[in-house]
Amino acid sequence: MKHKLMFALVSAALMSLPAGVALAQQKKADAKPAAVKLSDGMVKIGILTDLSGTYSDLAGSGSVLAAKMAIEDFQAQEKDRAFKIELVTADHQNKGDVASNRAREWFERDQVDMIGDLVTTSTALAVMPVAKQMNRITIVSGAASTPITGKNCTDLNVHYVYDTYALAVGTGKAVVKQGGDTWFFLTADYAFGHALEKDTTEVVIANGGKVLGSVRHPFPGTDFSSFLLKAQASGAKVIGLANAGADTQNAIKQAAEFGITPKQSLAGLLMFISDIHSLGLKATQGMYLTEGFYWDFNDETRAWSKRFFEKHKRMPTMVQAGVYSSTLHYLKAVKAAGTDEAKAVMKKMKETPVNDFFAKNAKIRDDGRLVHDFYLLQVKKPQESKSPWDYYHVRQVIKAEDAVMPGAKTECPLLKM
Repeated sequence: MKHKLMFALVSAALMSLPAGVALAQQKKADAKPAAVKLSDGMVKIGILTDLSGTYSDLAGSGSVLAAKMAIEDFQAQEKDRAFKIELVTADHQNKGDVASNRAREWFERDQVDMIGDLVTTSTALAVMPVAKQMNRITIVSGAASTPITGKNCTDLNVHYVYDTYALAVGTGKAVVKQGGDTWFFLTADYAFGHALEKDTTEVVIANGGKVLGSVRHPFPGTDFSSFLLKAQASGAKVIGLANAGADTQNAIKQAAEFGITPKQSLAGLLMFISDIHSLGLKATQGMYLTEGFYWDFNDETRAWSKRFFEKHKRMPTMVQAGVYSSTLHYLKAVKAAGTDEAKAVMKKMKETPVNDFFAKNAKIRDDGRLVHDFYLLQVKKPQESKSPWDYYHVRQVIKAEDAVMPGAKTECPLLKM
């Protein structure tokens, strides 16, 4: 009897509310999202990166920090609706077997849902099939080779930041237009270097240039003297550095020591702001490079980068900015899908455009490539830099449709279905 009386009183009270208030309260209740169904009660993200080697400066601890910032920002935005998120990290040592073994361990034992960064092509290509087999997601921010979204593509992988095609279209084309029409390549002897040399060669030839030869160096490398002397003997106007990180820095330093520059120009086909900072403007002034992100591009990039700088004491590279953006995009997709099941989350990731400081209205194509704008940059002269980390002139915004390999040219079967 008491229950019936209580029900009647509550019903009467609700009926006495103005119609607009009652309707608003009902809409608010309907709008509240259902709880996210998680396989083990949490979302686990793994950042598998180079924490101690050639690429640790451009990715490494900065990528780990970027992922932490994305998780913290997501939880702050969601407040009481946030779900539990755990971050795990490991050093893959730029070795495919180390990376694949750690990934399998994370998936099987630790229930990791997504692995991000994967800064070396060999590690990305080793981990992607393991993730596919285990129905988990990979998001590549650090590796560059086009086969990642070409013949080796999977429906559970995203190539988020950049690839060798975009680098070649930006830097290669710009250098040829500036009169650098004969090239010799100094190439890291693994999949990334081979892809970067191939893609840049095609761009150089398509724009009227010639390639006079190439030489491949071990990865990682320290002594580039014999390789640089071969490049010098070729007589090429441009020595294309198809490598990255410490390899690129060492090659540039040794080219100056041997008097190769400024008689021949260097084209850093994959360079990061961390490289410019380490080498200094005097050694790098005038060089062209292509990036998918620059901290000083606009108010949004500056605001996020200053937050990152406060914690890392260095401005972010495009890899580190990409780790933040991709991690946040992944978490939003988990929320939208209402589950951490990989296929459902990936569906939401591809349906939802990326709109943040990293990219605007950018969508993930069926082959996993995030289609976004790039920037052709030129390193400033020392006297042109007005403040710390003010290193670049933005010479061109390369629109997404020009920077990203057309789907018809890729070897990914997902685009041919």
